[in-house]
Amino acid sequence: MPNHLAGETSPYLLQHAENPVDWYPWGEEALKIARTLDKPILLSIGYSACHWCHVMAHESFEDPEVAAAMNADFINIKVDREERPDIDQIYQSAHYAMNHRPGGWPLTMFLTPGQKPFFGGTYFPKQARYGMPGFLELLPKVAELYRTRKTDIEQQNAVLLKLLAQTLPVPGTHDSALSRQPIDHAWKQLDHQFDEIHGGFGDAPKFLHPAELQFCLRRYVTENNTKALHIVTHTLEKMARGGLYDQLGGGFCRYSTDNAWQIPHFEKMLYDNALMLPLYAETWLITGNPLFKEVVEETAAWVMREMQSGPAAGGGYFSSLDADSEHEEGKFYVWDRQAVATILTPEEYRVTAACYGLDRSPNFEDRHWHLEVVESVEAIAARHHISPEITQQLISSARKKLFHAREQRIRPGRDEKILTSWNALMIRGMARAGQIFERGEWVDSAMQAMDFIRDRLWQNERLLATFKDSKAHLNAYLDDHAFLLDSLLTLLQVSFRQTDLDFAITLADVLLTRFEDKTSGGFFFTSHDHEALIHRPKTGHDGAIPAGNGIAAIALQRLGHLLSELRYPEAAERTLSIFASTLSLYASSHCSLLIALEERLEPAKTIILHGTQAERQTWLKALIPYSLNSVIIALPLELSGLPGNLTFRSTPSDKISARVCEGRRCFPEIHSLNELLQICKLHGRMALP
Repeated sequence: MPNHLAGETSPYLLQHAENPVDWYPWGEEALKIARTLDKPILLSIGYSACHWCHVMAHESFEDPEVAAAMNADFINIKVDREERPDIDQIYQSAHYAMNHRPGGWPLTMFLTPGQKPFFGGTYFPKQARYGMPGFLELLPKVAELYRTRKTDIEQQNAVLLKLLAQTLPVPGTHDSALSRQPIDHAWKQLDHQFDEIHGGFGDAPKFLHPAELQFCLRRYVTENNTKALHIVTHTLEKMARGGLYDQLGGGFCRYSTDNAWQIPHFEKMLYDNALMLPLYAETWLITGNPLFKEVVEETAAWVMREMQSGPAAGGGYFSSLDADSEHEEGKFYVWDRQAVATILTPEEYRVTAACYGLDRSPNFEDRHWHLEVVESVEAIAARHHISPEITQQLISSARKKLFHAREQRIRPGRDEKILTSWNALMIRGMARAGQIFERGEWVDSAMQAMDFIRDRLWQNERLLATFKDSKAHLNAYLDDHAFLLDSLLTLLQVSFRQTDLDFAITLADVLLTRFEDKTSGGFFFTSHDHEALIHRPKTGHDGAIPAGNGIAAIALQRLGHLLSELRYPEAAERTLSIFASTLSLYASSHCSLLIALEERLEPAKTIILHGTQAERQTWLKALIPYSLNSVIIALPLELSGLPGNLTFRSTPSDKISARVCEGRRCFPEIHSLNELLQICKLHGRMALP
């Protein structure tokens, strides 16, 4: 019989709807039963693409003996961390406070009926192994602990809630918020953490760190810091040639299990690829490296081919691809050497095996090959006495054949829920890449997704967090609003639409009215009218995705300067003030806020064009190299009466006008492209391929 998850829309929850465990979704029904029966809550948090979530499900949640123990002593609640990042944040923080180490997924927490955690961990095997206690043995002990040690649990809860409260930022001095010191300190930290050999930051497991790389790229654009550019280019090259990147189908996996980007954790997340697209595109704009262009083209193609719903379904972006297929992690992606040789001609195989390491020992579980670039085309050509051009043609032909053969395999599962926050990141990524490479189909893809969100997830003047099976629900979070505002500002720069400007203003106002801490500054992760939980986070550090507070501050400042609306940059300044002490202590983990701080100290240049379509396109193309640290918007000639710096005097029908502003200071209107380019050169670096 289905349990209480059968009516949910989350694919992750539905994966557990037939478990013998009497699962409930998070909600008042389950919480009330726990209070009424005075039973502890077993909270399990995961997501559909998570390999170890599947392992624990197969070992324990599908096992009648384990389910019987869970049902006897606990109220069991299953949460999709992608739908409920608010709950996930709270209990990941609680796990860290209780166990003094980071959590992860699956997260297994035991709560009192009042939602307060008293014991927890991540993955538990059914029987004890790997030095971990067995879940079946653990369950009765935790139940006994709850029955016999309630006073101790209450005392521990009081300490824990105090620790969670201490994670909130506290006001610092105003001067420290306006200092460049955290920016300089973050650069020194990142320079120290950089892996000179393999690129990236830190040790395995090695994540992508897009916010930190974007911060380093900015150091080159604004300061001509060539070491910072090296960090970015070296890292992007190593990632693109490694197994972290899908060498056949495009797109990046979530992280590498090793230092050298060879073997990934095979799940592919929308948000990772959304953040890598503009990073590779902007780095190409500076370097002209053809590898970076290839990565952008292949990843954008993967997004549109595999991760976007069709026009009839609205065009929203799906959430993720599973790590597993046929109950094996990575099975869809790895190869048997003999199978490759069968698919390719001898000439293709010879160069392809050298390129991707098939002529070496297996690199995955000692029996399979996962493709990574181990030798350059030039080196292979020299070794086999053929031209680089022919070598590249053979490899390209082989890639197409291998991709076609792989398409015949049983595919990993796809989580088809459409999340507002992750869609916003991909909208920005596709729009920015489309702008740089002049690919109208990528821009159209982004606009379709934006229209989908506005049509389906904006209801009754409220933004919702998730959509699937014709149902949108759950109050949206800070990240949803901040990322969507940021993506609207990007779309306005690619192709101005009045509806996007209106939506941006609405979202900015929602941020101020429903999320801002009016007393101390900064933005809470949940709105003022959100469900009451045991803690209300206000975080500023970047993780796999940038911090909502950082992106909100950046977007509000930029929108405020566009519209000459002081409320927005003032809210951003209050945000920087509340995080000032945190920025000084932990600079490199707050790169999004540091970009907001830098633009507070030296506002991003705003360039507004007003004229005919042909003239606008010519000027926009010429200004693309300056778009790395400027906001550039081109307005149709017929538009008038817009607010703030978007207002122009009447422009002759065969002319174009440009206004350049830095914060609230604007230059006289310009009618010469050469004059405009000279001003850009004087007031900011030019990035040339």
